[in-house]
Amino acid sequence: MYLVVRNDEEQYSIWRADRELPAGWYREGRSGSRQECLDHIDMIWTDMRPLSLRRRLAGADV
Repeated sequence: MYLVVRNDEEQYSIWRADRELPAGWYREGRSGSRQECLDHIDMIWTDMRPLSLRRRLAGADV
């Protein structure tokens, strides 16, 4: 069993459910098999840029 986890930069990963999460990572809410979690991440993580970069670029005059 795996969990989908997310950090403060809105980057996603999977983590084994029987292990304590590392500092800075939080449960996203989805759990299941490794493949189910990876498939879920593929659907929801459409912009791989870290949140801080997206915010910085949104404030730039382009």
